[in-house]
Parts: sequence; C-alpha cells; structure tokens
Amino acid sequence: MSALRTGFWFGVVGATAALTHALVFGLVQPGAWPELANAAGFGVAFVVSFVGHRWLSFRDAGTGVRQSLGRFAATALLGFATNELVFVLLLRGLGCSSWPALVAGLLVAAGQTFLLSRFWAFRR
Repeated sequence: MSALRTGFWFGVVGATAALTHALVFGLVQPGAWPELANAAGFGVAFVVSFVGHRWLSFRDAGTGVRQSLGRFAATALLGFATNELVFVLLLRGLGCSSWPALVAGLLVAAGQTFLLSRFWAFRR
C-alpha cells in the first residue's frame, strides 16, 4: 500500500478515534476527575483505533492480528501516557481548561502513535 494511502487512512481512523475519545471524555467528565474521563475516552477509542488501523491504515501488515494487537497495545499505552502527561501539565500545571488540554494531548500523542504504528506495531 502506498504511503499516501496509509497516511490517508491513518488520518481518517485517527480522527474517528480522537472524536470517540472526546465524546466519551465529554460524557464522563461531569461525574469524574478529568484525568479519569481522559482514561475512559482512551479505553473506548483504543478499540476503534486498533480495528481501523489494522484493517484500513495498515491492512498489508506483515504481522498477524495477535502480534499486531500486542504491539499496538504497547504503542497505544505509550501514546496515552504522553497524552495524559501533556493533559495534566496543561490542566493542573498551567491552569488550562480541560478541552484545550485534551486536544493538545491528543495531537502530541497522534504523531508518536503514527511513527510507532508504521515502523513497529504494523511493520511490513
């Protein structure tokens, strides 16, 4: 699959997962700490992201589903750790509101996740 096609589908799947993350965050946040709402959003978005990336972004992956899932889980957890770090630094450290902090965390983690997904989790 061409890099352009991979990048296109990565963007579509990533945007869908980010919107899922934000929707769950918005639903959970009124009754929970923002950090926990962020974690809940990640948990739901993880499923959307793995399925989409496995069958759309990296459908020509040279790894089996089980191996890709394990690698992607590690990649996604590292991405979430980055997301949560940025989120907490902006929210608690700089006093930003939760929505801009969430968006910043998602954007920083997205770049990291693409690189790890492309060159490790779904390595061709």
